[in-house]
Amino acid sequence: MDLISIIPAFGGLFVTLAAFVAALSIIVAVHEYGHYIVARWSGIHSEVFSLGFGPVLLSRIDSRGTKWQIAAIPLGGYVKFRGDKNAASQADSVAAKMQSASERRSSLSGAPLWARTATVAAGPLFNFAFAILLLSGISIWQGQLRDPLTIEALHPTPFQHELKEGDVLRAINGQAVPNFDQPVAMQQFWSNLDGSTEYIYEIERSGRTLEVLGPNVNPPRVLRVVPRSAAADIGLQEGDFILNVQGDAIVTFGDLRRYVENSNGRPLPVTIWRNGQEINQTLVPKATDEPSSNGGFTSQWRIGVVGGGFFFDPVVSPLSLIDGLTVGLNGTWAIMSGSVSGLYHIVSGEISSCNLSGPIGIAETSGQMARQGGDNFLWFIAVLSAAVGMINLFPVPVLDGGHLVFFGYEALARRPPNEAFLNALMMAGLAVILSFMMFALANDLVCP
Repeated sequence: MDLISIIPAFGGLFVTLAAFVAALSIIVAVHEYGHYIVARWSGIHSEVFSLGFGPVLLSRIDSRGTKWQIAAIPLGGYVKFRGDKNAASQADSVAAKMQSASERRSSLSGAPLWARTATVAAGPLFNFAFAILLLSGISIWQGQLRDPLTIEALHPTPFQHELKEGDVLRAINGQAVPNFDQPVAMQQFWSNLDGSTEYIYEIERSGRTLEVLGPNVNPPRVLRVVPRSAAADIGLQEGDFILNVQGDAIVTFGDLRRYVENSNGRPLPVTIWRNGQEINQTLVPKATDEPSSNGGFTSQWRIGVVGGGFFFDPVVSPLSLIDGLTVGLNGTWAIMSGSVSGLYHIVSGEISSCNLSGPIGIAETSGQMARQGGDNFLWFIAVLSAAVGMINLFPVPVLDGGHLVFFGYEALARRPPNEAFLNALMMAGLAVILSFMMFALANDLVCP
């Protein structure tokens, strides 16, 4: 093997690792900063704020005496508070006996119950807030479709047409294009369009009304590629058109979906159009567990492409702050509830355990999302942030949720749990987390 041939693979690996480290570091920094800043507001002193574990690469001590550091293993982070025995915030009972009253108050174990609860809960809450902020920002940036439907930019297509940028679409095949704030009329409009390869578009151009020919308004164009999917495996890209499947011409994205769903996992020979060239490939659909309307999951054959877009970029209007925030809140809630539901259905055996990814799978997804552009990468970080926040609330010792359970016991019993029993639970919790991580890593290696 010559050196030139391995450069693309090496570059892809570098992008994957860099994207993974960047995504994880951002999420960990947000999570740990939540612990740190609320602790500071609550009168609890932070001795160390660390991104990563292991040997320290860079560090500095601020005016409050907190050591900020970056460590060599970028797979997490922690805040070590005064009075902590370790990074898991176990109380050091021996050191506590030697502390003065003020030192005791500024330690995590010696602070009032409300301060400890707020400090521990702040990590996941900051993850949720960060996800809401990112999803809201992305939705505001992308905007919403503006009436009337107007072409802002045309994409390269394998079809001949007479449309131009700036054209206002008034009707397609004799059907008036409704406003986007009329969802029922818009749905009826789409359903009434047939699967013709060519439509008559009534447009406004430079103040004149014209009729021109154009392709199907919903062609089989790839809008986005789902990471670690059949489409990603063969290198499908945004903007690709799938012209035929098994030799049969494909006119709409719905045609493609029907072929895939009826494939039963059989390989599908496809012809792809990309920037004027036709490429022959074979797609192998994968069984995918998807949330259903009844709260469970259904299995569908998927190739991992998102379509449903136009063959052009429509003009959009900025989304209002309130609407953007609503999108962020709803999206974050969907991620949180989906994480819990998915894990429950995996444990109950109702869906495949291959839906659980470990560090290799997350790293691969990070790289693929980064290659698809900044919006997609930020969206992935938002999803990961909300999921990490949700997982940290699980009532497992070592995790934030476990600490909150202990605080709840203390509030009810008027005393903290027995230290020996607490230490045993922490060790058991650590064993659970390590087993979970090993299981997820095994999935990365053996799952298709």
